[in-house]
Amino acid sequence: MNELNIDVETLMQSICEQLQKCDILQKDPKMIGILKGGAWVAQKLHQKLGIEAPLGELDISFYRDDFSKMGLNPTVQPSSIPWEIEDQHIILVDDVLFTGRTVRAALNEIFDFGRPASVVLVTLLDRKGCRELPFHVDVTGMEIECNKTIQVSGPDPLTVSLVDNSEEQA
Repeated sequence: MNELNIDVETLMQSICEQLQKCDILQKDPKMIGILKGGAWVAQKLHQKLGIEAPLGELDISFYRDDFSKMGLNPTVQPSSIPWEIEDQHIILVDDVLFTGRTVRAALNEIFDFGRPASVVLVTLLDRKGCRELPFHVDVTGMEIECNKTIQVSGPDPLTVSLVDNSEEQA
């Protein structure tokens, strides 16, 4: 096993630069982080970008399609959306885009609150080659291949470690 450490600060800077090139920041966006890792990333981005509206947080536990298989997460928390969703431009933040199922669950919950004008998906990492649903990330800090296991820890400091599993699969 070969463990690699990722420089989260460099990834966050890259995400900020990419978002500043998008027109979303000109539209008074609202930011939502998906608990846990996505909320940690969103807190840092929210601060770095100087977004004025309070940060929203989603706990998608009840919206997961594998709820019957996995059971209820023992740390379910209420979602917090401190503003109206209707016609807002949303920056949805998660730590890792993997199968796409977390994004699907988050969008379902967001639409239960209202219909946003737009949603931009931002992730710290895009785990390529493992998608089960047709989602893609709009802004990401880094793309990695699917043969890596990801460990995101936080919130302060926020760290990411990758473990190369290709040796075990050989």
